[in-house]
Amino acid sequence: MPFELATFIKMFRLAFAERMSKRRRRVVVSLLILIPVLAAINAVCLLLDHVFFPGFRRMQVRKPVFIIGHARSGTSLLHRLMTADEGRFVYFRMYEMLVPSLVQKKLIRAVARLDRRYLDSRIARRIEAWEDRTFAKGRQMHPMSLGGPEEDEFLLALSCASGVWMTVFPYMRELDYLYYFDDRPAPRRRRVLEFYRACVKRQLYLEGPGRVLCSKNPVFCGKVESLIEAFPDARFVILARNPLETIPSLLKMMERNWRASDCDRERMDDSLARLAEQSFHSYRYPFEVLARHPEVKHAIIEYPELVENPRRTMEALYERLGLDISPEFAQVLAEEEKRSRSHRAEHVYTLEEFGLAGAEIRTELADLFERFGWTDEETGRAVR
Repeated sequence: MPFELATFIKMFRLAFAERMSKRRRRVVVSLLILIPVLAAINAVCLLLDHVFFPGFRRMQVRKPVFIIGHARSGTSLLHRLMTADEGRFVYFRMYEMLVPSLVQKKLIRAVARLDRRYLDSRIARRIEAWEDRTFAKGRQMHPMSLGGPEEDEFLLALSCASGVWMTVFPYMRELDYLYYFDDRPAPRRRRVLEFYRACVKRQLYLEGPGRVLCSKNPVFCGKVESLIEAFPDARFVILARNPLETIPSLLKMMERNWRASDCDRERMDDSLARLAEQSFHSYRYPFEVLARHPEVKHAIIEYPELVENPRRTMEALYERLGLDISPEFAQVLAEEEKRSRSHRAEHVYTLEEFGLAGAEIRTELADLFERFGWTDEETGRAVR
C-alpha cells in the first residue's frame, strides 16, 4: 500500500499553521492520528491477503468501465443505475474504501451474517441510525451510505495519494498535483495504479469471477491517460452537463465542507478560485485524451437525457459499449423510468456567490457550449 509521506507532512504542516477553533483542532488532530494508524492496519491486512487468499492475484481485470465527468454532472445517478445490473458489474461500497483487504471485508460480512441470524439485525439498525445522524446534511447534495456504491478514489485516501482530503482542507493551490495525476512522475503514477489494480482484483475475487468493474470518479478526469496505460481495454463514459450548473454547485458543496471545519476564509476563497480553474480542465481533458486514443471505446451521456429518459439512455449506452440488457436489468430500468417522471431539479447556486461570471465560463468552454448546445436552461440530448 503506497503512502505519500511528503503529502501527509505538507497537509498537516499547512493545517497547524492556521489559527484554529477547538472544533477544527479536534478534526485536524484526529486525522493526524487516524490516517497513519488506519493505513498501517490496512497494510498489514493487505499482506495477510497473500497468505489466506492468494487466489486474488490470478484474477483478470477485463474491460472495466470508468464513469467520469465534472462533479455534480450526474455521475452518481449513472453509477447507481449501472451497478443495479448486479449480474454484470462489481463496485466498491463506501465502507470497503476504508477496509480494502479481503481479510477485513470477509470478517465484516461474517459479522453481518451473524447479526442477521442471531441478533435480529440489531447491529445493522444501530449503524443505519448512526448514518442518518452523521450523513443527514451531506445527503442533501450527495447520496451517502456505508453500504452504498461510492467513488474508488477513496481507496487512495489513507495513502495520501488522493485529493479526497481537499474536501476537508482548503489547500487546492498547494496540493493540486493530487488531481493533475497524469502530470506526475511515471514511477509514482504506476505505483498508485498498481495498488488500485490489486484492490480491483480483490473485489472481483470477493464478488465472483466473470464480472466487470464499474467505477465512478469525477476526479479521475485528471487520470484518464494513466488509466488507459493501466487498463488498455477500459471503456469510459463521460457525463456532460451544463457547467453553469455544475461549477457553482461544486463550489457550494466544497465551501460548506470547509466552513463546517472552521477553515480560514482567505484560504477558502483562494481554493475556490483554484477549484474553478480546475473545473475547466475536468471538462476539457477527458475529451482531449480520448481524441488521442480513438481505439478506446467510450460514450458520452448528457445529463438532461439521463434524467428525463433513463431507460432509453441506458439502452443506447449499453449498445455503444457492446453490452446486452438482461431481463432483470430491463425491469430495473422500467422502474427508474417511472420514478424519473416525478423528478425535480435540484437547487442551482449562482455564480455570483463565488465571484464568477457566466461569460467567463462560456469563453473558456466555448467549443463545448457549441457542441452540446448548452444555454442558461437545460436541454435534452441523446447518448453520443
